[in-house]
Parts: sequence; structure tokens; C-alpha cells
Amino acid sequence: MCVFCKIINKEIPSTVVYEDEIALAILDIQPMTPGHTLVIPKQHFETLLDCDPEYLKEFIVRVQKVTGMVASKPDVLGTHLFVNNGEAAGQTVPHLHFHILPRRANDQLKEHAK
Repeated sequence: MCVFCKIINKEIPSTVVYEDEIALAILDIQPMTPGHTLVIPKQHFETLLDCDPEYLKEFIVRVQKVTGMVASKPDVLGTHLFVNNGEAAGQTVPHLHFHILPRRANDQLKEHAK
């Protein structure tokens, strides 16, 4: 069982910011910026390409909702949203998850793409 499945099953503690029957959103334990949030489907899919399209439709609505929650903080000026697919792309946990990075003035995070 992967680490995210264990978190979903409450076998490993996490800081939950959103949860419903489709998704779990938690704070990243190694945040790139304060408030770095992971949105994880409760059903196990290794990558975005493995995800059932009907499930993905429901899941992406949750990603949008949590992104709105993160973006609504008074000091957040924008967000980065990304998913790594496969080890070569930097995926360290083999369970689909979206990263939401809140951006703030002078947050020292380098711009990689514009």
C-alpha cells in the first residue's frame, strides 16, 4: 500500500484541509511555499494517465475547489498547479496527486515557466 493510501486510510497522520468521498487535500510535509497543498484522489491511480476518465471529472472539480480555497488567502497573489507523471517527471509517490503552490510577493520561488 502506498503512503498516500495509508494517509487516506488514516494510518499515517496528516494536516487535512479538505476531504470528501472523492478527494483528500493535505498540506505537503516538504512545502515549496507555505500552504503547499496536495490534492489526492481517494481511489488509487498511479498517474493521471491511469485515472478513470469519469472519476477524473469528479476529482478535478475538487482540485478546482481546493485551489480556490488556497487562492482565497489574503496574501496569496496566484497559484501554480501541477502534477508529476512518473518517476522521470519527479513523481516520488506512485499515487496521482496535484500540487497547489500559493504564490506571494517575494516568496523566493524561482519562476520556471511563464
